[in-house]
Amino acid sequence: MAGTGSAGNHPEHSMTAVLSPRALLDRLVSFPSVSRDSNLPLVDWVEDYLGGHGIACHRDMDPTGTKASLYAHVGPEVAGGVILSGHTDVVPVDGQAWDSDPFSVVEKDGKLYGRGTCDMKGFDALAIWATVEAHKRGVKRPLQLCLSRDEEIGCTGAPPMIAAMQAHMPKAALAIIGEPTEWGIVNGHKGGVGFDLHFHGFEVHSSLAYRGVSAIMEAARLIDWANRVNAENAEKADPASDYDPPYTSLHVGMIQGGTAHNITAKDCTFVLSARTVPAEPNALWAERILEEIARIEAGMKAVRPEAGITALPRWDIPGLRAEQDGAAEALVRRLTGENGTAVVSYGTEAGQFQDAGYSAIVCGPGNIAQAHQPNEYMYVEQLTKGEAFMERLLGVLNEG
Repeated sequence: MAGTGSAGNHPEHSMTAVLSPRALLDRLVSFPSVSRDSNLPLVDWVEDYLGGHGIACHRDMDPTGTKASLYAHVGPEVAGGVILSGHTDVVPVDGQAWDSDPFSVVEKDGKLYGRGTCDMKGFDALAIWATVEAHKRGVKRPLQLCLSRDEEIGCTGAPPMIAAMQAHMPKAALAIIGEPTEWGIVNGHKGGVGFDLHFHGFEVHSSLAYRGVSAIMEAARLIDWANRVNAENAEKADPASDYDPPYTSLHVGMIQGGTAHNITAKDCTFVLSARTVPAEPNALWAERILEEIARIEAGMKAVRPEAGITALPRWDIPGLRAEQDGAAEALVRRLTGENGTAVVSYGTEAGQFQDAGYSAIVCGPGNIAQAHQPNEYMYVEQLTKGEAFMERLLGVLNEG
């Protein structure tokens, strides 16, 4: 659902100070908007800050009411504007060895340390700053700000936000998704599809394992299949591809199951995901995965009819396709002066904007190698370059 912010009802904030991108970054990082937790304190603050500058905001809430995406429009109420898009959530810091408080920006040796400085509150800060400046300067072409929820758990927040936007704002022409590229231009990335899997076994003593079904050992059949598929895909990969790796890859990152060493496991759970190259649609890989699951399940049921596998879709993230004469790429080339492009194997919300009819590009501060890491950082220079990028964008928007 979407709700309307109440920016016009805050006259006491009419003289709110304009914060610099660095000050905004400090404030955003101070909110521990870890993906498993609520991001509403951050959203409340951003909405209040924008409202203090006379900018009305809209929210798209998640089904639990504990998370929200936020979006706003400044400039004339016409179509054809520019979207600056970022996500508000960050990955957890659990188990990571940090040298400083992850939720406080620390500047040292030309670097800004803190969870989310790179991925991607650095861009969020720049986008919020540019939105306020665009409103103050009375741009002739609209600027829209989009801050999504739940990007880090499968880009699940952007699609409902994009759908909700259509009712509240004129449709923009293009979207700049500010994931960390060190201000290089990324015009293509892999897609991704994932499943939550629960293998249901049948417990017996391990000395009589043939009479039961081990959920773990049956799960191992699927994981072994994934390893074999990866090897096959690598063998037939196109060496001229710009993707690294140049093929669709399957992955399992965590697994849980079993109760004792001498009992066949009753349960085993994990997520199986595929990162798909553009020539191989997500739907194709979803079908292949489900076919293999059905084959394994049939063998389980032949031993114990009670056994089986539950497969629930976890995410389905479209890839970003390079556009012929794309408006987003043309604008970002103008703003950065960059002539080259790149493709990446990680996913972003850019493909979701593209599927919704926007020209889309990925370009933002920081290096993806720092994302999700302990002592995550972004160079100060990247924030400085970002201010120049946004100033040039504001100039373009004032051309009409």
